[in-house]
Amino acid sequence: MESAATILHADLDAFYASVEQLLDPSLRGQPIAVGGGVVLAASYEAKAFGVHGGMPGRRARELCPGLIFVGGNFREYQRLGDAAIAVLGDFTPLVERISIDEAFADVAGCTHLFGSPEEIARKIRNRVRTELGLPISVGVARTKHLAKIASQVAKPDGIVVVDGSAEIAFLHGLPVGLMWGVGPATETRLADAGITTIGQLANANRHLLERLLGHASGEKLAALAWNRDPRRLQPHRRAHSAGAQSALGMKPARPDIYVPALRHLADRVASRLRAKSRPGRTITARVRFADLRSVTRSITLDAPISATAMITEVAEELVRGVLAQYPSERAISLLAISVSHLEEHSGLQLELPLGLADEKHRPGTRKGQARWGADRAMDAIRERFGWEAVGYASVALGHAGSVPDAFRELAEKEL
Repeated sequence: MESAATILHADLDAFYASVEQLLDPSLRGQPIAVGGGVVLAASYEAKAFGVHGGMPGRRARELCPGLIFVGGNFREYQRLGDAAIAVLGDFTPLVERISIDEAFADVAGCTHLFGSPEEIARKIRNRVRTELGLPISVGVARTKHLAKIASQVAKPDGIVVVDGSAEIAFLHGLPVGLMWGVGPATETRLADAGITTIGQLANANRHLLERLLGHASGEKLAALAWNRDPRRLQPHRRAHSAGAQSALGMKPARPDIYVPALRHLADRVASRLRAKSRPGRTITARVRFADLRSVTRSITLDAPISATAMITEVAEELVRGVLAQYPSERAISLLAISVSHLEEHSGLQLELPLGLADEKHRPGTRKGQARWGADRAMDAIRERFGWEAVGYASVALGHAGSVPDAFRELAEKEL
């Protein structure tokens, strides 16, 4: 017997823009965008004109001449996001937060207290609207993947409950782009093969999917298309990676553009790794080109690292390799760095100066120890006097600031 639809996915609607409209009532009903040089978030009124996150500000203004740009109230985003997720916690302890503005909740064990899953979803939605003044959409289903899709269908400010007997009928008529794990590049690749709905994906030839997406991704998406998703909520999960990304708009693929951005991202990621004493072995860099196609490269080191300079240098090498492999690409729209295979401790194995080629990337060498010591000194100063009190000159002088630090901190995955 299949389990009941007791998993909720709650997602605040156009969150950053909705907060701005809440703080300034004169913006309600107006097309607004958070950001400046790059659109960080857009209201539904702006989205109706085709404006979306990651778009260059100039292009957004061309699409929507009446667009109003606001700078962003990042402390309010954090406060209101925390408050909204806390509402879910009043109904069940089984809450898995996956970003600042969305979370899963399993209400199977509390229906005797608060009513059916649909009734609980309505209570959550009403409380968030009444207490915080924000719209929130909730999907209710038997699996996490389907609940997340249901919440997207429910937008804006609605509830969709997927009955167990109607899962496949509901799922197969929807656009493939709603699936968790199908980004713009994958969606385009599937569309070129004539696959535009989840149903078409579900019934597609497995060899075709493997050729288009690779073996692992093809199998995973095919299973999700039939709502085969065994994942359970992880209320207290510990992250297995730490990452950060920067939307650049549309910048030339030149070192003077991508190097400062990578250094800034590495500084953010490395400081969080050190704060949790969780160095990592695998460094991954992702480059998104002008056509939204992304290329990812990674390398696994012999020893885990958390030094800013080391992560920076490895990421730069990976990005240079990507650009060398795609010489025809002239513009970059996004850069990302992540560190995975995290260790549970920060013990350091000292190494002799053997003249190894990768010595500068080995934390136990004399240079590695010096870099880690400099980082820890800066961490102590920042903890006492704030992030801007000290930093690497190459980052402070070179970073373009296309995405405010405060917004990046909210968007980054927490350890």
